[in-house]
Amino acid sequence: MTRNRTTATRAWRNWAGTVTARPARVVSPASVEELTGTIRRAVRDGLRVKAVGTGHSFTAAAATDGVLIRPDLLTGIREIDRAAGTVTVAAGTPLKRLNTALAREGLSLTNMGDIMEQTVAGATSTGTHGTGRDSASIAAQIRALELVTADGSLLRCSAEENPEVFAAARIGLGALGVVTAVTLGVEPVFLLTAREEPMTFDRVAAEFDQHVAENEHFEFYWFPHTGNCNTKRNNRSAGIAAPPGRLSGWIDDELLSNGAFQVACSLGRAVPATIPAVAKISSRALSARTYTDIPYKVFTSPRRVRFVEMEYALPREAAIGALREVKAMIERSPLRVSFPVEIRTAPADDIALSTASGRESAYIAVHLYRGTPYRSYFTAVERIMTAHGGRPHWGKIHTRDAAYLSGVYPRFGEFTAVRDRLDPDRLFGNDYLRRVLGD
Repeated sequence: MTRNRTTATRAWRNWAGTVTARPARVVSPASVEELTGTIRRAVRDGLRVKAVGTGHSFTAAAATDGVLIRPDLLTGIREIDRAAGTVTVAAGTPLKRLNTALAREGLSLTNMGDIMEQTVAGATSTGTHGTGRDSASIAAQIRALELVTADGSLLRCSAEENPEVFAAARIGLGALGVVTAVTLGVEPVFLLTAREEPMTFDRVAAEFDQHVAENEHFEFYWFPHTGNCNTKRNNRSAGIAAPPGRLSGWIDDELLSNGAFQVACSLGRAVPATIPAVAKISSRALSARTYTDIPYKVFTSPRRVRFVEMEYALPREAAIGALREVKAMIERSPLRVSFPVEIRTAPADDIALSTASGRESAYIAVHLYRGTPYRSYFTAVERIMTAHGGRPHWGKIHTRDAAYLSGVYPRFGEFTAVRDRLDPDRLFGNDYLRRVLGD
């Protein structure tokens, strides 16, 4: 009996509320066979096709007026190969479900981002990443994947099988087909010790390269309108698990990072003049703490305060200079910025449209509370980022187009050539892809 579902059309909105779409129909295939049938039917009906995960992208990468495919029935682990050190997982599986399932099997991803609400395919297709000296993006941990292409066929790719597709499809933006399964490298579960420590902006800026070199995972947050930062260093531990105490963990992760922060953001949106004073209080409220746990419990944290975000990847050596420019810009402007600025790093990788493709990178991410006018701030920051050859995160707000992007991605033409071969009629196209990839 088929479980494929076609639901009545209604407006689709992303997590941040920045994108709305009204597809002609919404389909939840329960198998790869049903997905191929859905795609062939869309071709017959002259409708374009987009797959959507949990909507955590801030851009319109998944928006369509055609057929919107929800992968919520394409979930679960297909296979664990302990000898090869891999797990094959259906594309619609949420990262949080994958992480907990792997932990039960005594396994873990090597690195991950700081939230785990996204689907596996959604996270990898847009280049979701954490921070790391030796590893960062989830897509860089892909060993193989399969996708249904525009002609309804199932294509498998890896470094050995269809390698030119593999080089592009690991971060495919939904432009090459609908991903159905991903094979990720995994390793025996390990412990990470996290050390969180407040630090002045000037000290972090002076010691940035040292911290990156000495730690497996280093990141920091600068609080605009202050000279204060919070740093986080994650390193593997041979010790025993020592998670945060229930009360102290609740205070840091729920009260300060979500509850009190929500109140502060709401106040700042209503009365922007209060933001600098609140930022000084907030940045001083944080205290040093150290804890040890399995990876996903250290890498990720709950994010209940909704926001909009822009993030750029820069050559790592340009990051601190660019951040100083952002700081100076905010200080001389009338802007009032309630969210910290986040800085992370990544090693170079070999994926055509990865923000770290071919170069060691650092990421500068700026956020504002949802509902706060953001264009003036983001435009000013984007001007600084592009002056340094920055590459925008594919799933976060930016204004770049194919003319710019083809200049900062040496393998841009390689990606578009694969797209021309797999989807010449742009079945999987939309306005966002037309802007960033061209026609």
